[in-house]
Amino acid sequence: MTVAASPVTLDDWFVRDLGGLYQPWQAAPAPSPELVALNDELAGELGLDAEDLRKPEGVAVLAGTAVPAGATPVAMAYAGHQFGNYSPRLGDGRALLLGELTDTAGRRRDLHLKGSGRTPFARGGDGLATLGPMLREYVVGEAMHALGIPTTRALAVATTGERVMRERPLLGAVLARVASSHLRVGTFQYAAATGDADLLRRLTEHAIARHHPQAAEAEKPALALLEAVVEAQAALVAQWMDVGFVHGVMNTDNMTISGETIDYGPCAFLDAYDPATVFSSIDHGGRYAFGNQPQAAQWNLARFAESLLTQIEDDPEAAIPAATDVVSSFAERFGRHRSAGLHAKLGLTGEHRELAEELVTLMADQKPDHTRFFRGLSAAARGDTSPVLDLVVDRDAVDAWLSRWRTALESQERPVAESADAMDRVNPVYIPRNHHVEAALDAAVAGDHAPFHQLVDVVSRPYEERPGLEDYAKGDPSATGYTTYCGT
Repeated sequence: MTVAASPVTLDDWFVRDLGGLYQPWQAAPAPSPELVALNDELAGELGLDAEDLRKPEGVAVLAGTAVPAGATPVAMAYAGHQFGNYSPRLGDGRALLLGELTDTAGRRRDLHLKGSGRTPFARGGDGLATLGPMLREYVVGEAMHALGIPTTRALAVATTGERVMRERPLLGAVLARVASSHLRVGTFQYAAATGDADLLRRLTEHAIARHHPQAAEAEKPALALLEAVVEAQAALVAQWMDVGFVHGVMNTDNMTISGETIDYGPCAFLDAYDPATVFSSIDHGGRYAFGNQPQAAQWNLARFAESLLTQIEDDPEAAIPAATDVVSSFAERFGRHRSAGLHAKLGLTGEHRELAEELVTLMADQKPDHTRFFRGLSAAARGDTSPVLDLVVDRDAVDAWLSRWRTALESQERPVAESADAMDRVNPVYIPRNHHVEAALDAAVAGDHAPFHQLVDVVSRPYEERPGLEDYAKGDPSATGYTTYCGT
């Protein structure tokens, strides 16, 4: 591997601070890398020249065949509970952290490769990725970003020129991913399990400095870090619920300390509203079903708290009550964020929790299209209830709720028309509809990238209804038993 003539210059803060949490490694060769998708907007945000990234030297960095200046590529170590079962040594089995850069807003960001070949953490896998799953991560990440939800984002996807064996030979690909960091709950679990108090202390201080610097001023910084992460994750999962997003694999190694959504594997968005919805092919018991996501998040945060006990108090037993109180506060925090999100989606400025909860119960019974139902409410506020009532079976029950809701809207100081406009700013027209995602990925794998780029454009402007894109706002009426896969 060569050192690139630097379209990108990186720092190695993680490597300097956190020896013991990585292994230096190099990406596998990519015989003929070719750029499939480049995120020009994100490149600009990172202070990078998109045209330089399109040149052979830039593509080589994005595909992992050249090392940027200042980079120290490493496979990061972490543990994790996967579907409740503890694995003490997971780590980046097919990924590498290249290093960090500072974006135009002064924020430090990771540049990370996924699908770049086997590492010492590969555990029998081939370490490679294929084009379809990497493009899925790109499009869903961009959709989440446009919806205002904290997320990792794809800078680029490049094919490698190699065929990767899955059920059949598929085109290999590498995703260049950007995150505020790749520190996970599983990172802390790994550090705690080593029994190396200095390593866990360094990790805690690094996480505080990087993500939650206010915690450094607290009497017990590690406890303040726990509280900050609990709050960030409560807000994040509430936002997932607001848009009908199902992560699919909420293992502790897939929960960030920053509060960003990470690892878009078997993820998908609801069509019909149903709390029991599971898309992932490996979630046989529904552990990470749509409606179970808050409980799963709190469970993960309890594992995070366990890893921090020795940092909170010298005697870990003495730390348990305070840590338990913080983890237990998740329910209230999540409820507060979820209620605020629902109130905004309903155009309500006062306190109408009972009315909002009635709607959630009604939707679970009626199972309307989640996105279209909420978007249709602004039309109902303006006097046309058909976009909502046409989505349900029991029109009388929903119409009765609409009447109570309309009364609440009219009682507000804000005019109803302004409330309807505000609702249109938080209730999207477009999400990555599952059938459109699959069609775009199938076309891309077959060599036609146009549907993928069109879909990215659509979901990047989710609130703006645009002529000619009506099909992207519709669910798939033939969809039954939609299943997603991890891509490994």
